[in-house]
Amino acid sequence: MEDYKFLFKIVLVGNAGVGKTCLVRRFTQGLFPPGQGATIGVDFMIKTVEVEGEKIKLQIWDTAGQERFRSITQSYYRSAHALILVYDISCQPTFDCLPDWLREIQEYANSKVLKILVGNKTDRDDREIPTQIGEEFAKQHDMYFLETSAKEAENVERLFYEIAAELIGQARSKDGSAAAAAAAAAHRQSEGSGVGSSIGLASLSAKAAQSNCCGGGVSNGSSTSQGHAG
Repeated sequence: MEDYKFLFKIVLVGNAGVGKTCLVRRFTQGLFPPGQGATIGVDFMIKTVEVEGEKIKLQIWDTAGQERFRSITQSYYRSAHALILVYDISCQPTFDCLPDWLREIQEYANSKVLKILVGNKTDRDDREIPTQIGEEFAKQHDMYFLETSAKEAENVERLFYEIAAELIGQARSKDGSAAAAAAAAAHRQSEGSGVGSSIGLASLSAKAAQSNCCGGGVSNGSSTSQGHAG
């Protein structure tokens, strides 16, 4: 049975095609999946990392960006310790939709959830949203900010490790440690008993055909005319 001190749930949200799935797979599997299909509903991956001398298990939930799955994905906000809101720096409409995503987060997530704004696909040469604009938006809405490239693995490890470090700090504060430790203990018990955990039962992983950069039928790691997904 795997030993770990804390268990944290991280949920990625944002428009279809911004590269959420590619970010998750780059971090958890060390690969960049070209031509990634659209996530249907919710998928998840787990990775155990060591931060500040502690083993931390991260449940990373990858949600579909399409409107028709919104009622499914909203239910995953509630128990999230951190929410990563992703946009594509080369696709203005994905940035323009950020206020809508923030309204959902405000409605469905814990008011104290850690929020991180991520501008993905920095490897592209057709940037539409300057870094400064992303930084200002994040500051205005009390979010951390980072730009990444799933394709080039730029800042991907940094993103998740810094989130883990911040969550450890929160968990060690007055009431956080007991809650996170209890969640980890409950999860270990379900693994040891051989009972299917809520994670596996709730996963709605499936892939569908991809479309264009910003449309509703695009993959989380969309394929553009250059065949780039992250």
